[in-house]
Amino acid sequence: MNKSRMKGVIAAIATAIDATGAPDQIRSLALARYLLANGCDGLNVLGTTGEAVSFPLAARQDLMSAYRKAGLPMSRLMVGTGAAATADAVALTRHAAELGFAGALILPPFYYKGVPDDGLVAYVDAIVKATADKPIPIYLYHFPALSGLPWHVKLIRRLREAFGARIVGLKDSSGDMPFAREVASIAPDFDVFPSTEAALMEARAGTFAGCISATANLNADLCARAYHGGDAAALETAVAIRKLFDGKALVSGIKALLAHIHGDQAWSRVQPPLAPFPAAERASVIAGYDAARAKRVA
Repeated sequence: MNKSRMKGVIAAIATAIDATGAPDQIRSLALARYLLANGCDGLNVLGTTGEAVSFPLAARQDLMSAYRKAGLPMSRLMVGTGAAATADAVALTRHAAELGFAGALILPPFYYKGVPDDGLVAYVDAIVKATADKPIPIYLYHFPALSGLPWHVKLIRRLREAFGARIVGLKDSSGDMPFAREVASIAPDFDVFPSTEAALMEARAGTFAGCISATANLNADLCARAYHGGDAAALETAVAIRKLFDGKALVSGIKALLAHIHGDQAWSRVQPPLAPFPAAERASVIAGYDAARAKRVA
C-alpha cells in the first residue's frame, strides 16, 4: 500500500466547468498547480466542492487521469470515489489506485437512508476487495447533512477491525468538533481532517492531521502560515474569509470568488442542480474578501 500519509492544509479543490457542462481540465489543472505552489500541502480532487457527484462516471475518471497525465504530484492528491452505486464506487476507486492517488475519499452510498451498518460494511468490503492488488489508502467522508448516512464511531471501529490499515482516516464535514476529536482518538494512526481551517491550531498540536477545506481554494497561503508557522493573525484572516460564506451557497460562492481572484469569469460556472451565485451576494463576498486581504497587508 502507498505509505505516504497526507497532512496539513488540503484544499477541497473546485472543478472548472466548460461551456458544454463538462469538467474544464485546463483550468482545473491550472488551479491545482497554483494551490500547490501557494500554501497547500495537498488537494482533495472531486469532492463536494469539486461537484463530483454531478458528473458522470466517465467524466470523473477522465479528470482523474488528467491530473496524472499533467505530472502533478500524486502523493499530494486524494480523490473522491464514493457513489450511490457500489459498482461505480469500485470502478472509481480502482481507477484512483491505478493512477497512484495518495488516497480515496469515500462517501457512503447516499440514496437509501437508515440502512444497517451491515450494508455499509458490505459497501466498503466491495471496495477493499476490488483494490486488494493495489491497496490505495481509504479515507471515510463523513458529511451526514448531504449524504444522510453517518460514519459513526462504532461503525468506524468495526471497519478498522475488519479492514485494518486500509481505513486510514476520515474527513469530517459535520461541523461537530467533539465528534471529530472522538474519532481522532480511535487510534494514533487514524488521520482526521475537519473541514474548517479553524481547526488548524489543534492540528498543529497533533489532535488532527490537518484540514480539508473548501475555502482553502481562496486562503491557502494564510492557512499555511497558520499551520506551519503558528501565525494566529493569518489564521484569523483565513477564518474571516470562510465566514463570508455563512448562510450562503458555499460551492457557487467559492467559484464566484475564484473568478474574481483569477480574473476569469468562466470559473463562475456550476453544474446543475447548483445555480450561479447571486449577484448581490457575489458583490458582498468580493468586497469582504478584498477588505480582509487589504487589512492583512496593512
